[in-house]
Amino acid sequence: MKRKPENRYDMREDGTGMWAVYDIFTGLTAELNGIPQDGFDEVVARFMVRELNDAYIARRKGTTH
Repeated sequence: MKRKPENRYDMREDGTGMWAVYDIFTGLTAELNGIPQDGFDEVVARFMVRELNDAYIARRKGTTH
């Protein structure tokens, strides 16, 4: 997945065909409301990466809480 410089999240395959969303700064699996963002098929993982990055960028720009 092509990253923009302002993105924080990306995805990786876990060796079993399932995908996880991870924080590119920490290398850890991302969590949303305390739930690890893993065990996805590729389409869902791609969607979650986009959603989490959009929310992260909006927070950094001060357009959301």
